[in-house]
Amino acid sequence: MARRTRGTSAGLDRERIAATAVALVDRDGLERFGVRRLADELGVDPMSIYHHIKGKAALLDAVSEAVLAEMPPGTDDAAHNGDDWQEIARHTAHLYRDMAYRHPRVFPLLATRAQTSPVALTALERLLTAMRAAGLPDQVVADAPMVLFGFLNGHLLARTGEGPDGPGPVPEFATETHPTMSALAPLMTDFGSATEFNRMLDMVLDGIQARAGHQASR
Repeated sequence: MARRTRGTSAGLDRERIAATAVALVDRDGLERFGVRRLADELGVDPMSIYHHIKGKAALLDAVSEAVLAEMPPGTDDAAHNGDDWQEIARHTAHLYRDMAYRHPRVFPLLATRAQTSPVALTALERLLTAMRAAGLPDQVVADAPMVLFGFLNGHLLARTGEGPDGPGPVPEFATETHPTMSALAPLMTDFGSATEFNRMLDMVLDGIQARAGHQASR
């Protein structure tokens, strides 16, 4: 693609730059991503990008925000009760999982960089507001995002870490050296499935609820 000279209008805006960057990372991975390669993809001088997004760190934030924006902002249509914090958490978690599987090469950005974009904060505000309305102690509510997204990020990095095709099969364990793991192996055959995800998510949410009950009883 022919590159426009610096200062020539290229019809650029933040949204177009971010969308092209997402597509580039989806295709080639974060290791090969850079401003010059993005400029080549857009057919512009690299300085044209910096006119809209100030530096590579800001560009990576724009990529994160673009994929998070794919998550619908509301949950009322999908949740059984739009004010139930656990329903909101489950729905948000599934939207996040779907996004991670659509963009496995972008996802490490979400798991390793602070997410402070308006779309991320709006989702958190909704969840935390519902938790406070349900009477959960403020300390539990304040800790909940780290607990929930610590699980989601770790789980999804493991499940999407091999790129678009996902992880390989669960390894086999030798009975002689790892008898307990070998005995439990049949319970790990749904590795990466929605069933496994729901089971582990329930453990996290049940733990938050139990912690809230413990603090309330003090």
